[in-house]
Amino acid sequence: MSNVNEVQVQEVNVLSLIESTNLQSIQGSIQKIKQFQTLVQSQFTQNHDFGVIPGTGKPTLLKPGAEKLIMLLGLTSEFEILDSTRDFDTGFFQYQVACRLKKNGEVMTEGFGSCNTRERKYIKQDPYTMDNTVLKMAKKRAMVDAALLVGSLSDVFTQDIEDMDLAGNQASAYQRTYTDRDGTISQAQAKRLYAIAKGDAELCKSVMSKYGYGHSDEIKKTDYEKICQEVEAEAANK
Repeated sequence: MSNVNEVQVQEVNVLSLIESTNLQSIQGSIQKIKQFQTLVQSQFTQNHDFGVIPGTGKPTLLKPGAEKLIMLLGLTSEFEILDSTRDFDTGFFQYQVACRLKKNGEVMTEGFGSCNTRERKYIKQDPYTMDNTVLKMAKKRAMVDAALLVGSLSDVFTQDIEDMDLAGNQASAYQRTYTDRDGTISQAQAKRLYAIAKGDAELCKSVMSKYGYGHSDEIKKTDYEKICQEVEAEAANK
């Protein structure tokens, strides 16, 4: 019974909040948000400020885009490491970071990000060389999260979990293909690979084996474009 009463109280509180709200003011705020979103979309550059994953509904906000958004709003960013592990015995490194966006010293919003050396993209790399990389990645994720929040842009952009273009440089030709580099390639990408090989399965197997793959469904997205380029070169020589 108490749970029912709590729900009723919550409903009354919500209704009271709505009734006390200036709806005309809200309409004006919504209009300004839409105008700002339109401005951002017109000024941001694909494959630099944001990337597009084929088949997805929203583009992905990248580090340069997040930085540009923060500058447009006249904000400054401040980072704090909330938690970290630097285990030199096991080679495990992880960081959890907060990014606070400030205006005249006042915190406007916070974003959060984390990264660790056991993520799929790092698991086969030397963890002792990845300490600084995962820290930068956690900071980047936190900043993008904060930028999406402060700009009310979550319905325009999504956050890219795999995080291409970590250094903020212009996206490469490989990165322009897609921004999701986590995990293995899709069936469509495997079909494209065989199409590049002009249906020569043995050629595909030969090139894949150089990268340690026995089957196309094992190919990591981080290796995909390199394999395609090598297959294309050998197919042309034939």
